[in-house]
Amino acid sequence: MVGLLVASPIFASLSKSVNPFRLIGVGLSVWTLATAGCGFSFNFWSITICRMLVGVGEASFISLAAPFIDDNAPIAQKTAWLAIFYMCIPTGYALGYVYGGLVGTYLNWRFAFWVEAILMLPFAVLGFVMKPLNLKGFAPAESKQALISEETDVQEVQDALNDSAKPTKEKFSHMFSKMKCTCIDLNQFSRFIKDMKALLVDKVYVVNVLGYCAYNFVLGAYSYWGPKAGYKIYNMSDADLIFGGITIVCGILGTLAGGYVLDLMKSTIPNAFKLLSVTTFFGAIFCFTAFCFQNMYAFLAFFSVGELLVFAIQGPVNYICLHCVNPSLRPLSMAISTVSIHIFGDVPSSPLVGVLQDAINNWRETSLILTSILFPAAGIWFTGIFLHSVDRFNEDSEGQVTEVDRSNATPLLEPRVAETSLFC
Repeated sequence: MVGLLVASPIFASLSKSVNPFRLIGVGLSVWTLATAGCGFSFNFWSITICRMLVGVGEASFISLAAPFIDDNAPIAQKTAWLAIFYMCIPTGYALGYVYGGLVGTYLNWRFAFWVEAILMLPFAVLGFVMKPLNLKGFAPAESKQALISEETDVQEVQDALNDSAKPTKEKFSHMFSKMKCTCIDLNQFSRFIKDMKALLVDKVYVVNVLGYCAYNFVLGAYSYWGPKAGYKIYNMSDADLIFGGITIVCGILGTLAGGYVLDLMKSTIPNAFKLLSVTTFFGAIFCFTAFCFQNMYAFLAFFSVGELLVFAIQGPVNYICLHCVNPSLRPLSMAISTVSIHIFGDVPSSPLVGVLQDAINNWRETSLILTSILFPAAGIWFTGIFLHSVDRFNEDSEGQVTEVDRSNATPLLEPRVAETSLFC
């Protein structure tokens, strides 16, 4: 989790100067090496460090995959495509349980990591060798032209010093090289700060992420404490298997349904907020009611319906993150959303629910209090319906060069016919 949270904004920021597919190649390479390292681990700290690096590899996908899907999906199916992508998360969990169990039974546990690394290696290689694809909102030549311009300016200064003494020339050359590197670093940092300010003042984005944090607070605690609560309240003998099965099935079906329903409604930001608030509100009602039943089968029926409804938010909530900001901000938007829902959502929820349970010593009451947090989440998303929202998918990004501008621009590398002296 640490590696994921730290690296997500870094990959998002680098996407403005490095081709996203190359970044994904780097991320998958780190993931492959770290996963293989888990198989070679020899103590707790070695596997902990490798697991942290696995999060660094995942961070490249968190920031860049969703904008790429959004660029290439048909207009009428954008949310459905996003839903299919996010549906892979519960599907991966399900396959992981089966895969880990089989490998652990018939082979040594280390083989589970080694086989995963081997399977991922071709995808990591593809990230480097396939033709680069640019995300909407990014001018691919922009950063290169800036660097060429800086290098040209430095070269002009160095040429003007040709008549000076050689030691002086070398001294100035070294000084300008250091200044150039410093300027590039400062420019990248200032650009990151500017982008962060743009996200934080966007009311639609902030409301969307706040609702997502409250939602993830509940879901994170469900995944950790759900089986134990089920065992204590209903004496479930296979609570892990039952809760895991419900989460996987409802996660897949609910995520897909949410994406397809928003496309049928017509994918707009207000419609996405409507779907988020309605599904979360009724999902909260079903989950809350489920914990009120004394009968285990009534609980499972209502809880399954509730889970199906609350999982429907994955497509709409990420659609808003992608479409309420300028296209060039989409990778950072996804990264900050991911960081926020973990820092303020599932990371603190599990220990806080544990503290609450120790205080009241009643799993039914604890579960009801936890589930009630879904109602504020629905309320936050409901307020988003009334905010002034603009779908910015087709906006030109800041600094993006249009075709007309490119045709009229003078290439930096063309010989200059007449040039004013530097020191005149």
